[in-house]
Amino acid sequence: MPLSGASKSAWRRSLRIPGTSSALNNMPHDSRTGSEPVTIAVIGCGQRGRGYAAYALQEPTLCKVVAIAEPRPMTQKLMAEAHSVDKTLVFESWQALHKASAETIQTIGKRLADAVVVSVQDHMHQEVTLAFAEQGYHILCEKPMATTIEACVKMEAAVKKAGIIFGMGHVLRYSPYSKAVTEVVRSGALGPLINVVHIEPVGFYHFAHSYVRGNWARAEDSCFSLMTKSCHDIDILCHWLSPGGPTRVSSFGSLQHFRKAQKPPQAGEAKRCLDCAYERDCAYSAKKIYLEPVVQGQTGWPAAVLVDGIPDIENITAALKTGPYGRCVYECDNDVCDNQVVNFEFSTGATVSFTMVAHTQLICERQTRLHFAFGELVGDMNTFTVTDFRTRKSTHHTPNNEGGGHGGGDLGLIRTFIEAVRTGRQELLGTDVSEVLRSHLAVFAAEKSRREGVVVDCVQFEKEAKEKFADS
Repeated sequence: MPLSGASKSAWRRSLRIPGTSSALNNMPHDSRTGSEPVTIAVIGCGQRGRGYAAYALQEPTLCKVVAIAEPRPMTQKLMAEAHSVDKTLVFESWQALHKASAETIQTIGKRLADAVVVSVQDHMHQEVTLAFAEQGYHILCEKPMATTIEACVKMEAAVKKAGIIFGMGHVLRYSPYSKAVTEVVRSGALGPLINVVHIEPVGFYHFAHSYVRGNWARAEDSCFSLMTKSCHDIDILCHWLSPGGPTRVSSFGSLQHFRKAQKPPQAGEAKRCLDCAYERDCAYSAKKIYLEPVVQGQTGWPAAVLVDGIPDIENITAALKTGPYGRCVYECDNDVCDNQVVNFEFSTGATVSFTMVAHTQLICERQTRLHFAFGELVGDMNTFTVTDFRTRKSTHHTPNNEGGGHGGGDLGLIRTFIEAVRTGRQELLGTDVSEVLRSHLAVFAAEKSRREGVVVDCVQFEKEAKEKFADS
């Protein structure tokens, strides 16, 4: 039987949370000592929250999930069981977790954990980050930082004021592949970086799942697709060209395919895949994307997103009959771009061309060409080849793929974040909240260019954004 509010408060007053001391909790920027694991509270236990929390199961001596906030009953139950979270630290909302944390801080001078993982819907990132930063928690926030310029600026200010460790879900930076590419760039062995061509192939069914039927389909409900899908691409491009920064940007893009005008005539008036005579021949059949893989025993993403708990034939079928993921992709209310090109000029004179496109067989396996004065690097997120024009020699590199999402980037990020919290060293993350803000503002500038049909001055755009929303 769940504890009453009074019983929970009494329990928390007697609580000794592993790895947290009164001194540490009152000085969140100080180095952490001792051998106890870093404790985290996971806010939002969907795909991303579970993914980051898996590190605690892999490395229990380094990291422990001690609290969760998740409204879906079965998802909450499975997460709590997987991490043996005490039932008094299982909450249905981030507000309830925040309130309990405030009570604990007031009564015993301790927070509930060392850090929080913010993996709720994008539009909630600002309010959750601001609330827990004020209580002194270190924060790992899933991408994007936020969905408006104002929210991003306010988050930077709150994090800096709190003096906390801040990690951003720009996971591309943290994979062994990306780290190896970055080493080549930073070494200067091929001379200055002059031009980059970078493509993100989102994937035909991935885009249909997330950006047509799913949570990121409408800019009003979330944000534009360049932000929600590709902000970490823009971030790593800025990272490679640092300390130079973007000075000008132009962008073009639109929603070309996933609209009613493109609906195959054979589909008739069908609004759902399970009612459609054309379903077997449709590239975006929900039955093909979700139900058939489950029949074959594949119960992970994307089918797992459709239901609360573990997907099976019955609950996936029910979801396709009544839920958003069973809709015809040509009958949805989506409005975000399914293709976009972005061109940057950097302060060093370097140029960058970035393309995001939905209509690919590859699922997020980026292709990148880095052109230097004396050589080039060509990669595909798994391997890359470096050619030196002076020696006429090419070397092939296959960095270790540690598994998990983004070629090991998910694991690399949470591992680095935990170590940064343990040691109190923001620099281990290779970035800080101000740099995160700058790369997000570059994305907002690109979208302004696309919408208004103008070349945007990135430096002026950033200056005006900060002036407008600072201390607002």
